[in-house]
Amino acid sequence: MPDDGRGAGEVVLVALRGVVAMDGPSGTGKSTVSRRLAQSCGAAYLDTGAMYRAATLAVLRAELGEDTPPDRVVAVAIGRDLASGTDPACPTITLDGADVSAEIRGPEVTGLVSAVSALPEVRTELVARQHELIEKAVRDGSGIVVEGRDIGTVVVPDAPLKVYLTASPEVRAARRGRQDARAGREADLHVTLTDVERRDKLDSSRRISPLYAAADALVLDTDNLSADDVLARLRTLVAERGLEG
Repeated sequence: MPDDGRGAGEVVLVALRGVVAMDGPSGTGKSTVSRRLAQSCGAAYLDTGAMYRAATLAVLRAELGEDTPPDRVVAVAIGRDLASGTDPACPTITLDGADVSAEIRGPEVTGLVSAVSALPEVRTELVARQHELIEKAVRDGSGIVVEGRDIGTVVVPDAPLKVYLTASPEVRAARRGRQDARAGREADLHVTLTDVERRDKLDSSRRISPLYAAADALVLDTDNLSADDVLARLRTLVAERGLEG
């Protein structure tokens, strides 16, 4: 499933009530289908991974050394002005007022984000901010599609629809390589595969909010599915769960 962000002009077919929780490891197509689902439902969209990446960028910019005390890392990670826009047609993430959407996808951030996001105090703070954005969308009546790695298990455990996207490491590495190439970043398939497997291990074994499918989540393997295939399945689930407004 190509992670190409198609569907920028998605036609609103239904309105969404409540929250759709989208989880899964990198390279499964979460961002593409989550954004397209939100657009097709006239809903808000929140990429929680972008928030952790922005916090990681703050740590990198501070040039902290390996011997920096964890509490100092936490202070830098959550002490900056970080804001997430929830418009699925043009999602934004800013750090100290500057758009860092492209910079947070670079290899330096990718290499460190699992470590920073595993810090309990960082997760506590960012989950609190995520709750504020989710509650606002639900209160405004627009509904929201939220993607990440712990949405259905930690952030919104009572979400009426939880989906866990998965795919083989090889397929995910190839997708990420194509995404990097489109963005002008160098891509080596072997290096990318190694990084995908490294992040899988770190994200699934961390003590706080590990990556796994919620017991009541629909697990959907996207190895042989297009973005359109997955989106069609999600729209069907929205209808089946009575989430059309």
